[in-house]
Amino acid sequence: MAAPYDDAPTGPLIVGTRTDAELVDQLLSPIWTRKSRRWLLAYGITSVGALALLVFATWTVWTGIGLWGNNIPVAWAFAITNFVWWIGIGHAGTFISAILLLFEQKWRTSINRFAEAMTLFAVMQAGLFPLLHLGRPWFFYWLIPYPASMEVWPNFKSALPWDAAAVFTYFTISLLFWYTGVVPDLAAVRDRTPKRWQKIVYGVFALGWRGSASHLRHYRIVYGLLGGLATPLVLSVHSVVSSDFAIAQLPGWHSTIFPPYFVAGAIFSGFAMVLTLMIPIRRVFGFTNVITDRHVDNVCKMILVTGWIVAYSYFCEFFLAWYGGEPAEMYTMFRGLPTGPNCWTFWLTMFCNVVIPQLFWFRWFRTHGLVAWVLSLLINVGMWCERFVIIALSLQRGHLPSMWHAYRPTVVDWGLLGGTIGLFSFLFVLFLRWVPVIPTSEVRELNHEISREGKREAA
Repeated sequence: MAAPYDDAPTGPLIVGTRTDAELVDQLLSPIWTRKSRRWLLAYGITSVGALALLVFATWTVWTGIGLWGNNIPVAWAFAITNFVWWIGIGHAGTFISAILLLFEQKWRTSINRFAEAMTLFAVMQAGLFPLLHLGRPWFFYWLIPYPASMEVWPNFKSALPWDAAAVFTYFTISLLFWYTGVVPDLAAVRDRTPKRWQKIVYGVFALGWRGSASHLRHYRIVYGLLGGLATPLVLSVHSVVSSDFAIAQLPGWHSTIFPPYFVAGAIFSGFAMVLTLMIPIRRVFGFTNVITDRHVDNVCKMILVTGWIVAYSYFCEFFLAWYGGEPAEMYTMFRGLPTGPNCWTFWLTMFCNVVIPQLFWFRWFRTHGLVAWVLSLLINVGMWCERFVIIALSLQRGHLPSMWHAYRPTVVDWGLLGGTIGLFSFLFVLFLRWVPVIPTSEVRELNHEISREGKREAA
């Protein structure tokens, strides 16, 4: 009789039978492996990207945001587009870790660790752009409500101070949630490493974890509480971000559908990035026995579901513009976006976010690793274009023709976008090298559960 978790057409969650020691040795192997040429190449390429970010960010701060392509009326452009895009990418990590944990979905076990790390690194990139957009980033603390002699307080009617509060809270809870989950694995590295300096370093960060019943009880309580705190943040953070646009009187922006639309789009792009990272990890490290076709299939299904929500939101936007009959709104939605300046981003959005996800109706596309990886990259491109369409293309066409002006990005705009991708990749490569990428304790627990249920079914 088939073992539990093996009844899905795409296979089980763990392939093969291995002991706890064999699983731990395999999952910790990236930390012990000597640096190969592939590692050095990855370090080199990603460090160049991170250095490019430093150069372009320093240039921007030194000279001013006049280096960007922003104009009047397109005062928000690449910086805010990149901010919303990176924030969205970070949503899938919290969704996988917190919401699927509360719903006791076992398939999250092998992918939640690097999804959480992806969240942290993505939020870091997102936070950079509003700071640079200030023009004088050293005054960022003006967004924080603190007692001052001049009694200059933030405008609480604006969504921007709430953006800062929401993103900071999201990052803090995500960091605590990730670190709590990684503590048992840091202790496993501490106990197995032959090098004394590694024992000291990992021992400090393991916080004295010994795996006792008391430690495990407190760990589960804290982990569950943080999961409960992180769950509403998945809905609240991007809803707050969407308020930046929903409260504005601009054609294409003042839509009450933005909060659920932005949340669905964030999870959609986040799962696409999880797929982009997951497939190379399972291939490079040989983790095909713990990151199976079942995991790839489930992530693709989540992309398909959230992709349909995004497509429905697109339809609602066009329908509301037509039904409302406001001339400027109708012109923006039916002529400005499809045929105006930078209209190629609109059509690329429709293709990548509406057409491409429909391929995941077919199992071959969901289980063929290379094809699914390429499709996830296209979805990431499409979601960036969607943010660009919402922000820059809408600002290009205001209510009056006197407010019309095309936007053209500069080399610095593209450099900052590429630099954040480089820094994100650099941090992720470091994470793969020094932190267990798959939670060994959770995988061992799942392996025992599968084994027990298999024996019970066989009996």
